[in-house]
Amino acid sequence: AVAALVAQLGCGSFIVRHGALRMSQIALLSIAAGTALLTMGNPLILVLSAIVGGGGAAVSTPASSHLLSRCTSPRYLPLVFSIKQTAVPAGLLLAGVLAPQMTEWIGWRATMLICAVACAVFALMLQPVRRLFDTDRVPTRTFRSSDFRATLNSVLAVPRLRALSFACLAFNGLQTVVTAYFVVYLTTIGYTPVAAGFVFSIAVAIAIPGRILWGWLGSGHVPPRLIMAGLALGMAAGVALLALCGAGWPALVVGLVACLLSATALSWHGILLAETARAAPEDMRGGVTGGVLSVGQVGALGLPIMYSGLLEATGSYGIGFVMCGIPALLVGIHLLRQR
Repeated sequence: AVAALVAQLGCGSFIVRHGALRMSQIALLSIAAGTALLTMGNPLILVLSAIVGGGGAAVSTPASSHLLSRCTSPRYLPLVFSIKQTAVPAGLLLAGVLAPQMTEWIGWRATMLICAVACAVFALMLQPVRRLFDTDRVPTRTFRSSDFRATLNSVLAVPRLRALSFACLAFNGLQTVVTAYFVVYLTTIGYTPVAAGFVFSIAVAIAIPGRILWGWLGSGHVPPRLIMAGLALGMAAGVALLALCGAGWPALVVGLVACLLSATALSWHGILLAETARAAPEDMRGGVTGGVLSVGQVGALGLPIMYSGLLEATGSYGIGFVMCGIPALLVGIHLLRQR
């Protein structure tokens, strides 16, 4: 998360200089390198893997925002961005289905190396279209250390972007908490790890149509601000209900709570990224998106730490879920009041 924060905050100049597609290729190669490093199993190498892979992967979203905002009518940005973001849960599902089987057949190290090679191959497959999509790059643009401060200032100085940044902080933090602790929590109320994982996989699948639905509604049907407010209130309600779940709750009800969390805490990305691109200056969309996402990474760092501290202090998983849902609740109320 720290590597992602730094990379997203400083990637704007690189996107302008080298082009959004080139930075997407670099992101893929960084993920390939980070994944390959994992196979060494050394603790210090694991840290290096997190920096290389995590930092490289983080550049992909600002780069794609820069590229898609050039090619898409402003009205349809929420839908296009939401369709693009469905690749994330789709990739999680694909990995969840294939990786365990491959690990049984050829071992975990070989599985990781195959994933790394796949990323590198896809980076090469993008090369023929690089000239088509990177026509707006400015080769004379240089990176300065002051770019970090300038990007952060450009995000926090504009009320609309500031509101989106804090929404990203609350949403990204809560998403990280849910994905990290949901399965473990279900095992404490009587579910086997396999059953808990199955419920979570169903929830992840719901995020695919959920993201498209919110993007479609935001493309001229419902103001995106109201959609994000509804998502914020929905995810706050979802973690509150999750905290109440106990051993006596029917599996169907627990599954519905998981679906609510999937449709909100795992489905906000497209609509928020589209609104960020709309609010950003035309030549700074990649950098501004990186700035908003870097604030979101603060949530991805802070809320899980707060959750683990509450778990250590109270022994209750539910209290942590409720407390981590409060920032989303406040964001929802703020967005409803905002004009």
